[in-house]
Amino acid sequence: MQQAPHPNTPSRAEQADEASLVQSRLALILALCFVGMNLRPVLISLGPVLDSVRLALDLSAAAIGFLITLPVLCFGIFAPFVPRLLRYRSAHQLIYINLLTLAVGIGLRSLFGVTGLFAGTLVAGASIAVIMVLLPSLIKASFPAQAGAMMGVYSTALCLGATIAAATTVPLEKLPGSNWRWALAFWLIPALVCAVVWRLQPTGGESLRQGPASSSAWQVYKNKLAWQVTLFMGLQSSIAYCVFGWLPLILIDRGLSALTAGFVLSVTMAVQLITSLTGAWAATRGKDQRAVLAVMLIATFLGLAGVLYGSLDLLWVYTCVMGLGLGGVFSIALALLVLRAPNAQVAAALSGMAQGGGYIIAATGPLIVGLLHEYFGHWHGVAVFFALVLIGSFYFGMCAGRARYIRLDPES
Repeated sequence: MQQAPHPNTPSRAEQADEASLVQSRLALILALCFVGMNLRPVLISLGPVLDSVRLALDLSAAAIGFLITLPVLCFGIFAPFVPRLLRYRSAHQLIYINLLTLAVGIGLRSLFGVTGLFAGTLVAGASIAVIMVLLPSLIKASFPAQAGAMMGVYSTALCLGATIAAATTVPLEKLPGSNWRWALAFWLIPALVCAVVWRLQPTGGESLRQGPASSSAWQVYKNKLAWQVTLFMGLQSSIAYCVFGWLPLILIDRGLSALTAGFVLSVTMAVQLITSLTGAWAATRGKDQRAVLAVMLIATFLGLAGVLYGSLDLLWVYTCVMGLGLGGVFSIALALLVLRAPNAQVAAALSGMAQGGGYIIAATGPLIVGLLHEYFGHWHGVAVFFALVLIGSFYFGMCAGRARYIRLDPES
């Protein structure tokens, strides 16, 4: 006689549905990582071949400075308007479209002279801005209980893509029959593959198809906590872009060769992979992120001070400490976009505000460093600037790291 199944035992159909759900979530995680890895090579791959680009296209110092700043400015200019696009297309569709336009931008900047260089950088920067704003809200909707940890995975993918680009662009340029154009154009291949992979993903639930109300997208600008998150995002990003842009020259002035200085930068970026994941994981162990943020900011300060003024015999120690701090601070800053938002709609609005205003702040950092160095003729003034930015980062990080939600209501 066949025994009746226990009432709490799931049926085969339910088990199959659960297995299918797990598989779809794993596929989405992999797709999100692939997207994240494609958002940094456009920025990082230019630096290693910048001298070749300058000589080939006869670019002035001012043109080079604008070229480096342009994509960061795009992040700031386009990001605030991205949540409104969700009224017309889903997040899934917008990410797919902008992966395609990212590939177009890479092709333009690589193969069509000075005009293509700047136009392609503009198109690529705008495309990345749209994707970076949408991913936090999509993560919040798809993984509401694990949103903070998933932002850590996403930030690790960003760092991994940057590290791969930094390590492989010059070898790609040196291949037989290759040059700087083909080294830069190479990155449209993974962008196109990523677009295909993303297109194959299911669009998800209704929450991913409904954008925030227009009032929500702009009401966030009236919220004090949202401004604290934005200012923290901008100040910590400013330090990172200053390090990425100016660290090799600082080290060359300290007596290192250009090759060694470039390798130090690569190690800084590679070490970030460790805390980009573990930093966000540690920050999400509780509702308050201030303690972990403080540790990462102090590590950034100590490492940067050591790189600027410490013994060169300990340079690699300082470099690793700085990289660990930078990676952790960045991953926690991204995690705050979902940890401070009660739902996906507010996450999209906060992401647009924090990344828009934040990257405008970040874009000014490397410019200020250049002006200070040119005015004083040494790096001491720059060191004071770094200290002030880190103090500001600490203050706003302690405000943004509190266990609170952004509430979009008249009392906000």
